[in-house]
Amino acid sequence: MRLSVARGGTTLFAPVTARSLILGIETSCDETAAAVVADGHVVLSNVVHSQIELHARWRGVVPEVASRSHTERIVPIVAQALEQANVRPEDLAGVAVTHRPGMVGCLLVGLSAAKALCWRYDLPLIGVDHVQAHVHTGFLADPQMPLPALALVASGGHTALWLVKAPTVTERLGTTRDDAAGEALDKGAALLGLPYPGGPSIQNAAKGGDPRAFDLPRTMLGADSLDFSFSGLKTALLYTLRPQQGPTDAPPPTGDRLRDLACSYQEAVVDVLVAKLARAAERCAPKSLCIGGGVAKNLRLRERLQQHPILSRLHLVLPDLSLCADNGAMIASLGFELLQQGHRSPLDLDAIATPRSGGKAPGRPKAERP
Repeated sequence: MRLSVARGGTTLFAPVTARSLILGIETSCDETAAAVVADGHVVLSNVVHSQIELHARWRGVVPEVASRSHTERIVPIVAQALEQANVRPEDLAGVAVTHRPGMVGCLLVGLSAAKALCWRYDLPLIGVDHVQAHVHTGFLADPQMPLPALALVASGGHTALWLVKAPTVTERLGTTRDDAAGEALDKGAALLGLPYPGGPSIQNAAKGGDPRAFDLPRTMLGADSLDFSFSGLKTALLYTLRPQQGPTDAPPPTGDRLRDLACSYQEAVVDVLVAKLARAAERCAPKSLCIGGGVAKNLRLRERLQQHPILSRLHLVLPDLSLCADNGAMIASLGFELLQQGHRSPLDLDAIATPRSGGKAPGRPKAERP
């Protein structure tokens, strides 16, 4: 199962054998995660340590705090992932690690751990694009997902549509021009006086609310656009709560008003995501639809996809909630596919903050340094 690894020059790899074990490491933002995946889709372990409580006081991720937490957690998290999978480092076929995009200090922690393992145990290093790993989650959840597939990646730092032609061949169809969907939910929750992170808080607050109680905008950016924009929605909520001629220190809403505002705001975000997916489906004629990223955990979004007259006819891949937010399993799964194709990264692989094809770097809104 071991592959020949050279520490200099170019090495040609034979195909990975059956039951190949890949360790995936993810530290792009505020989750310290590691997982062991067999054969690209059998998840043997998937350990995630979230820093939500650490950053809640600032309502956003503080990069220095996040990277220090990764430094403290990365070794025990990797050890736990290997132990739960009943795997030794010597059993691995390779180590896959997120090296782009993300917060550089956070990425460097995971990258350093992965390099150390590869050097010590003579293993291939596979650098993985974080966004493409979210796209690839569809194959992790359903290895037989019919192609071409339409993929939505929606999180605190990304909202984009992708056309998946093969496991590592994708085309970006549209992206956000300002706020990502998860970022809009975080900021909306802050305006409503709800706890951080905003997505789960708004979903909980919206229970029993009227999704049409407040007339909030759905920015579509033209009849043919597949891009997204959520900054106008956030501003509309602000002025609904604090009219321009009204008091600036109005207390947060409560009771029915809070439920209806949260429900209306969530519905506006979901409406745009679903409408853009339907527009892309009509244009590209995909056979499948898959979703990834933290916003893919939203139950209202999942419900709407299954109800939509166009999207519900596609082969829907709605991954388990544990595979939607940042995790090591998606990194390992894509890493397996890349290694199968002969890809290997050098041990001087660098961390890169910016996405491969433009757009915003991932992660919830950054907070000011404490």
